Amino acid sequence: MPPLALTMGEPGGVGGELAARAWAAPGVPAFFMIGDIEWLARIDPAVPVREIGSPGDAIRVFPDALPVLSLPLSAPVEPGRADPVHAPAVIASIERAVAAVHAGEASAVVTLPVQKESLVGAGFAHPGHTEFLAALTGVHRSVMMLVCEGLRAVPLTVHVPLSEVPRLLTAALVEETARIVANSLRVDFGIDAPRLALAGLNPHAGEGGVLGGEEGARMAPAAERLRREGIDIRGPLSADTLFHADARAGYDAALCAYHDQALIPVKMLDFHNAVNVTLGLPIVRTSPDHGTALDIAGAGCARPDSLIAALKLARAMAERRQGV
Repeated sequence: MPPLALTMGEPGGVGGELAARAWAAPGVPAFFMIGDIEWLARIDPAVPVREIGSPGDAIRVFPDALPVLSLPLSAPVEPGRADPVHAPAVIASIERAVAAVHAGEASAVVTLPVQKESLVGAGFAHPGHTEFLAALTGVHRSVMMLVCEGLRAVPLTVHVPLSEVPRLLTAALVEETARIVANSLRVDFGIDAPRLALAGLNPHAGEGGVLGGEEGARMAPAAERLRREGIDIRGPLSADTLFHADARAGYDAALCAYHDQALIPVKMLDFHNAVNVTLGLPIVRTSPDHGTALDIAGAGCARPDSLIAALKLARAMAERRQGV
């Protein structure tokens, strides 16, 4: 298996610290980072870094040093500050990682967190990583899934105001998302007969229309059409009873109406080890399920657990896709 490609993320955040600590952790699959080697070398002098000429060198170098595919920054990095001057390199790191997978030089892309506000001035016109990766790989639609021990959760609507959710939560969105999730559970997670649970938007899943009509008008008909296609999906179900242990035992992934409905239970269950996975791409992509943590950058206290989990999951997904 080729190594994993790890993107640079926001240089002013905790990404570099996490990469260094992940390399030093036991049992981590081989990866190389695309970034500025001088910046990385200053982050943790106890972690050796070594520049590589191509991704293929990473397997040989990884046991002794963190392999780095050079992508120089144009200005010094100030920990705790997201400087827009670094935006072109941050974007280029993602593009080069995707290109490495397309070329067969990397088995998957693992992305470190970016500060989207600082990327806008460099022409980044996407709501986030998920949408940018879909554009880079020529995919019409991709899906965000949050994964932790005991729960996989998918927000049907993602980075939009809560006031916009009822309008955006269409039957077509439910159906398209469910198909992508069911296929990925089979291909990437090895679940032969995936079971989906659809969370309602309103309290008590609308309670027969008394507390809201989206469930009856859009979500229930979509679920019925999916069942006729052979997709095992239940709901819409009341979200307040969907995430306790007994309920979670009855499904393999929950489709949630909006961002926080999906992310809150995942982070409550396993905050430090949750992983963000992009479904529906021709490549494997995972990421830590947290942000740049500018407030603690450079303090030496950032935990690499989520990055380690993202690296291990990316490797497992890539192996399944390649039949290893």
